Amino acid sequence: MLMAYFDTLARNHQPYKGGAWCYEDGLIYRGLESLHRATGETRWLDHLVRLIEPQLLEGPDLAQYKPSDYNIDNINAGRALMYLHDVTSDEKWLRYAELLMDQLATQPRTTTGVYWHKLRYPWQVWLDGIYMCPPFQISYGLRTNNDALVADSLIQMKKALEHTYVRETGLYAHAFDEARKQPWADKNTGHPKAHWARALGWLAMALVDVAELVGPERFAPLKSQTEDLLTRIANLRRPSGLWLQVIDQPDFPENWEETSASVMFVYALNKAKKLGLGGAFTKDMATKVLMNSLRPKPNGGLEMVQICHVAGLGMYQGRFRDGSAAYYISETCAIDDPKGVGPLMTLAALSLDAVEEFDAFHRVT
Repeated sequence: MLMAYFDTLARNHQPYKGGAWCYEDGLIYRGLESLHRATGETRWLDHLVRLIEPQLLEGPDLAQYKPSDYNIDNINAGRALMYLHDVTSDEKWLRYAELLMDQLATQPRTTTGVYWHKLRYPWQVWLDGIYMCPPFQISYGLRTNNDALVADSLIQMKKALEHTYVRETGLYAHAFDEARKQPWADKNTGHPKAHWARALGWLAMALVDVAELVGPERFAPLKSQTEDLLTRIANLRRPSGLWLQVIDQPDFPENWEETSASVMFVYALNKAKKLGLGGAFTKDMATKVLMNSLRPKPNGGLEMVQICHVAGLGMYQGRFRDGSAAYYISETCAIDDPKGVGPLMTLAALSLDAVEEFDAFHRVT
């Protein structure tokens, strides 16, 4: 049942931004890659190639891609290019990946060497960006025998964790403004006021994915921070098996359980256990998050619910996003959004036993 849901979603997927190269489509690509890797079924690879090829233009070029935006989000979808190179040995995939590396070659950095999140977000490091870029840059470096790229990413991640760590909560801030000029940034810390769950979800997934890519020896400088973060996250899990939109404030009025972050956390906890980075994960975590993130549709099939549609910082569509708890819980929910479904695919690929349990439950009911 769950695999049929993914198959239908992939078959019907429409480009998130009208065909432009973007991280949201990249999340679906990552999910399809994960399912192909885990099951060996060609349908997942076929979906991936069918969806990504229209975005690869002659030149080479990527659809509506502007390197001069220096948008770190645009790097994420490049992980699919790395995977397609692995499974096909066709050098064309690397030629498109080189376009993203060209952007990173001149990407603006903070004074400590961490990539800016976007040109229009100067001097800012966001947790989202730790997921969007280092796994790709490391993958590219490993495939091209460029160890300097691997080392650079690991150093950037270490610095980003130092910049965003909030000692009072044991968690990491959604973003850090090195210049302390943004209205949402505390003048002393450079942080926003509250912890948004999905920002921490991006970080958790990035850490375990990088740990898998580089191996335990190279990952050692990040190991203790990763284990501490995942322990803290596990302790904030709600009885439902989900986590709150403002993760550490259960008593904040109208705070609500959010599914995309919950899926990201369980994915990270599962992979961490497999990699020897902490043992908080149990199969019950995966089963519960599947049960409470998906619901049957009246006319058959499934849908993923309670996905925060978007959240950020600063001005967006005429609204100032101040990074407070009240702001984060005011954001709207979406159904079947790639920011939830893509990570759900990766979790399912990692937790096939929980998928079987989920399917068995729904066959009975």
